[in-house]
Amino acid sequence: MAPPTPHLAVRGSDGTLLLCGPPSCQESSAFQRDDRQGKYMTFSSDGTLFGWCNGSQVSVIKVSTGDLVKSFDLPKTAALEFSPLNKVLATWQQYTKTQDNPQGEANLQLWDLQTGARIKAFYQKKVTGWCPSWADDESITVRNVNNELHFFENNNFETIANKLHLQKVSEFALSPGSQPSKVAVYVPGSKGAPSNVRLYQYPNFGGPTSALANKSFFKADRVSMLWNNKATAVLVTASTEVDKTGASYYGEQTLHYVAINGESAVIQLPKNGPIYDVSWNPNSSEFCVVYGFMPAKATVFNHKCGSVFDFGTGPRNAAFYSPQGHILVLAGFGNLRGQMEVWDVKKYKQVSKPQAEDTTHFFWCPDGEHVVTATCSPRLRVSNGYKIWHYTGTVLYKHETPSNKELWEVLWQPFTPGTFPEKAVKYQALPSELGSTEAKPAQAYRPPALRNKPQTASSKLHEEEPPQNMKPGAAGEKQISKAALKNQKRREAKKAAKQENKPDEALPPVAGTAPASHVTSSCGDPETDKKIKNLKKKLKAIDELKEQLAAGVVMQKNQLEKMQKEPSC
Repeated sequence: MAPPTPHLAVRGSDGTLLLCGPPSCQESSAFQRDDRQGKYMTFSSDGTLFGWCNGSQVSVIKVSTGDLVKSFDLPKTAALEFSPLNKVLATWQQYTKTQDNPQGEANLQLWDLQTGARIKAFYQKKVTGWCPSWADDESITVRNVNNELHFFENNNFETIANKLHLQKVSEFALSPGSQPSKVAVYVPGSKGAPSNVRLYQYPNFGGPTSALANKSFFKADRVSMLWNNKATAVLVTASTEVDKTGASYYGEQTLHYVAINGESAVIQLPKNGPIYDVSWNPNSSEFCVVYGFMPAKATVFNHKCGSVFDFGTGPRNAAFYSPQGHILVLAGFGNLRGQMEVWDVKKYKQVSKPQAEDTTHFFWCPDGEHVVTATCSPRLRVSNGYKIWHYTGTVLYKHETPSNKELWEVLWQPFTPGTFPEKAVKYQALPSELGSTEAKPAQAYRPPALRNKPQTASSKLHEEEPPQNMKPGAAGEKQISKAALKNQKRREAKKAAKQENKPDEALPPVAGTAPASHVTSSCGDPETDKKIKNLKKKLKAIDELKEQLAAGVVMQKNQLEKMQKEPSC
């Protein structure tokens, strides 16, 4: 059976529509375009449902047929999300108060998608973290209420099944995957005490030893926590608003690794500067970090926090793994030129290097072969539009938004894992009428006084570092991590020490010469052995000075005196 064709949802000032993905790239016949300006849109986690708000109502349809599932009269809705099993629809609107109702209305509402009835309403003033977090099987739901985590079971929101109370809990992240569920919580530091991130397994919250892992650190005004797909570890990016050293305008960042088995570590990054992006490979065994002052470095680390591959430096600030984990895109968006580097993760070989200027949004298609790049308002209000690419650098479809219109968002339809199997990586660009936009090598600015002179290392604005497998001497040599290299040096030193401690053995006689006399390295007396060793050391040093003198090296006074003392040794 052929895999399905993913849809691309497009929202802008001229309405909301669904576009069929490659190869057709045409508007979906099952969905009738909504010409009213959409406020928000989203797919369910399995991609079967699509919901959007157009300023008058919230509508939910089946993507495959376009049939209406439910419609809600909620004109003020600003955000909406589906629960993992599509049983509940969560909607949020701006919190407001009036003279008649000084307490305001409960603005976070949960709806039953089967009956259309409202299950529960909560007060949620901030849009940050507005949506409750569900486990994948909807067995538990979590909300952060006044520095306390409230847990609900089986979508029963009338009763709080469990609570996790820690002083000033500001962030949490619920693990993906099957039971048992884990939760990572962040408690900011105060009055000289460090901040900390703790991992718990639901519902074991009681007692000082109930935490699976605990990582404490300073220099953290805020954090972001990212679980891997297998829920075995969390990457914690800690950030400060101000860098007290004055090295960076963007504050200071550190990256921490915390595992459910209790292991934790600070990721040692070879280059100083901001941490732009952190991304787990879907296989959960490695992750990529983009970091350092421009040109930024990108490195893949394993679950032991050892370096696996170094991509060198380049104009980049984001990393995106394909859904299958076989391709990695390193990109420089925002205030950079939009250069993308596409890498084969298994061979660590570069596939293509296209350029998408003025890109504000990038998403992988679930099939692992296509991506979409878009220029959206309000980030950029000119040159709005989107492109669908093949990862080999070919543009398959291009849409330019008219100058009097705005594009606000594009979104791929998700699918359950395993729907699209991994395919072999291609290096030959696919044919297309639109061609490819291979990035041209940009020439660095050179002052007029240096333009007619040969370029030297001192005239370069930045020291560029090639990828690990393109460095001089890398061809044909097996690349090993720093930790492996350190262990190798330790083994060699240990082996050399053993050889030095062994008694000197008689050398075999050379043909045509008398056998050399056997010199015993030990006489049984430790003091005498020590004197003999020091004497040999002095004679060896004098021989080296004689060789230097014969070669014409100017000797110091103390060196000449040392050679004169040879007869007395």
